[in-house]
Amino acid sequence: MSDKKPVLAGFIVALPLVSILALLFSYIEHKDSQVSITFAKSIIFGVPISYLFFLPFLLADRLHLVFWQSYVSGLLLLVVGYFLHRTIMIAIG
Repeated sequence: MSDKKPVLAGFIVALPLVSILALLFSYIEHKDSQVSITFAKSIIFGVPISYLFFLPFLLADRLHLVFWQSYVSGLLLLVVGYFLHRTIMIAIG
């Protein structure tokens, strides 16, 4: 699908299906609303931070990056994003 309809494929991949299922299974497993709420908060902050991975792809033309440069740069930005996420989650409790 990503070859013939990349816009549609991107939208489908972006759907939070995994997050929806993970929250449900987390609650079923722990039966603790607070754990699930903390988990949901982590997802809320994690999603926009995870966009850091795509930033090099967005800027690839301007920075003259090829796929692998964009990919590796995105992974490195995710490492930075992890520490940012951790700091935010500690700050909000």
